[in-house]
Amino acid sequence: MAKPTPVASAEEAAALRRRLRRLVAAVAAGSADAEAFDEAAEALVKLRDAELGPRKDRAAAAADGVNKGGTEAAAVPEQFLCPISSEIMRDPVVLASGQTYDRRFIQEWLSAGNRTCPQTQQVLSNTILIPNHLVRSMISQWCTDNGITLPPVENQEEDLVTNNERKTFSKIFQRIASSSNLSEQREAIKDLRLLTKCNSSLRAAIGEKPESISQMISSVSNPELENNAEVLEDMVTTILNLSIHESNKKIIGDDPLAIPFLIRALQSGTMEARSNAAAAIFSLSALNSNKAKIGELGVMRPLVDLLEQGSMIAKKDAASAIFNLCMLHENKSRATKSGVIDVTLKAIADDSLVDESLAILALLSGDHETVEEIGETGGVTSMLHIIKEDQCKRNKENAAAVLFAVCMYDRTKLREVAEDESLNGSLAWLAQNGTSRARRKATGILDKMKRAVHHTHYSC
Repeated sequence: MAKPTPVASAEEAAALRRRLRRLVAAVAAGSADAEAFDEAAEALVKLRDAELGPRKDRAAAAADGVNKGGTEAAAVPEQFLCPISSEIMRDPVVLASGQTYDRRFIQEWLSAGNRTCPQTQQVLSNTILIPNHLVRSMISQWCTDNGITLPPVENQEEDLVTNNERKTFSKIFQRIASSSNLSEQREAIKDLRLLTKCNSSLRAAIGEKPESISQMISSVSNPELENNAEVLEDMVTTILNLSIHESNKKIIGDDPLAIPFLIRALQSGTMEARSNAAAAIFSLSALNSNKAKIGELGVMRPLVDLLEQGSMIAKKDAASAIFNLCMLHENKSRATKSGVIDVTLKAIADDSLVDESLAILALLSGDHETVEEIGETGGVTSMLHIIKEDQCKRNKENAAAVLFAVCMYDRTKLREVAEDESLNGSLAWLAQNGTSRARRKATGILDKMKRAVHHTHYSC
């Protein structure tokens, strides 16, 4: 991709850097007020535009630079662009604020000393970056549909574990596993949570002692610790922190106690513990081998319950975990039997988590059992409403995919869709104006309707 022409002189860019360094130093020292945070954000935006070109130019380049063969670039959905770079995200990650960014650019923002979300200006409770596999999968599908090839994500070097970090790790685990003082154990568990949140090398240290996962979980089998909500929350969050390190995903997934412990937390923990347990399941399910284990151990029901009853952040964590797990075929029927169809359709009707719910339904629509239930529980009306009223092209596409599956399965639902189409023409519009996949699905439904009408006339 051609680098945009800078819009500021070298002197202006240097002045912006000096200004940004001064502001970041004030923020890092804890002496900055709200105005300083705003000024730092403004300076960063100006420096970004000075060196990379205006946001609009970069957004156009995001599609143009990755499109094959010089053909006209497809319009990139806004939600696939990093809010910082305006380029298609290659490695989307979720910040503590719930916003998604490309890892490279949000890491640069955090490394500069910023502790706020660039979009919302919310002060971050932590700087952990969690891979957003749902968005990454959607981007991958869109790129495939539009003949676009993204450059591979750069390989990140594994964190090196120092002797000091090994000693720190060993001392904390000794305090957790060997202390007879419950107060000391609680303090050690909290210390481990905090250290694994901010120290990536310490997270890597678990790979040298994989048995420590079971030891840590076993240490809270004492009823006074086991029934302590704060201890449970700290332990769950520690596992979440450890799971972020790629090589730890298999270690935690292979541990006989880890996933059952997370499921218990999903069922009986505080809302934050349940949310973090869902986030840990989401992180661990990046591995296909973990998807199978997690599904077999009965995680779907508590995840669906959280999707229905949790806080907004917890619902998003649950939705991401369910989507990831259902990429494995065996887990699709488990999700359906756990009530995910009713919950997602209700969320769509309530205009809550519409994007996530539609993505889950579209993923599940390849399963006959799921399609039957969608048709029986008012799913056709819901999907037609999305196609007519929702402004998001991706949502229209997912609704069309679900509707196509239902119509292929049940001719009575095809008649219902045909009646709506004669009044509104929504599918005909989508067949001309939707995404590539949406056009295919809408055209498939329309063709099915024509064949059904022809067959009826022929029979008469």
